[in-house]
Amino acid sequence: MRTIVFSSQKGGSGKTTLCGQLAIQAELDGMGPVALIDTDPQGSLSDWWNARTAEAPMFVQTDVECLADTLEELRATGVKLVFIDTQPTVTNVIRDIVKCGDLVVIPTRPSPHDLRAVGPTLDLVEQCGKPIVFAVNCATRRARITSDTAVALSQHGTVAPVTVHNRTDFATSMIDGRAVMEIKPDSPSSKEIGALWNYLNARLNRLDRPRTEILFGVSRKAPEIQSEETSEASLGAFSALDETAPGWTPGINPGAERHAPSSFGRRAVPASNHAGV
Repeated sequence: MRTIVFSSQKGGSGKTTLCGQLAIQAELDGMGPVALIDTDPQGSLSDWWNARTAEAPMFVQTDVECLADTLEELRATGVKLVFIDTQPTVTNVIRDIVKCGDLVVIPTRPSPHDLRAVGPTLDLVEQCGKPIVFAVNCATRRARITSDTAVALSQHGTVAPVTVHNRTDFATSMIDGRAVMEIKPDSPSSKEIGALWNYLNARLNRLDRPRTEILFGVSRKAPEIQSEETSEASLGAFSALDETAPGWTPGINPGAERHAPSSFGRRAVPASNHAGV
């Protein structure tokens, strides 16, 4: 069983959307059973799942204190993939969740504010020794800022070679608990999610390699961005887009307040009820 954690300090980065969309894509690709876990007290992922008529992927209710035990229970029942959504913050709670993951996806919108907010999350994940993939999300096609963002992120970790663009398909599909490939299977949005999942799945399949190869197995050179104009940039150069912006200061606050998990969803059930999956 493999576990993917979606984490970002910045709210609105698209963690919940990507988490749900990719989980359905994995299920449709025959990678199941797939399980979803929502650790964000806001409960957006569980709200989306509760609007869904299909039971797959399954939703598992747990809390951070029991997360490791829940994952072991899911492994024992035959679950193959777990997708975990998190709240937009960097605290000891997020650290505990990241430690349970095999791969951490950091969705990032192409904007100076989002790019500067990456630092604390990146710092935390690296301290936990987990492999990272940046996913450029909610991008504008043919905009230079999109390629600049990908190049800047590539100076600090692996960037998925698939850009997910900002389209109404995603919001429309999330209204009633579906994903873009379930309402418009041949749309550009569906193809992007499919391509992103193929890439992430390939990364998961390489996790048994030595850690140095996992972290640096993808070239640090600028990735090819679909239909985008690529320019030379780094995180420092990207800051020049907003010369008045403060510097990028990675770091976390280990003493930050822990937030108690909430109860999610009318159909969410404990992992123990999934025995025999």
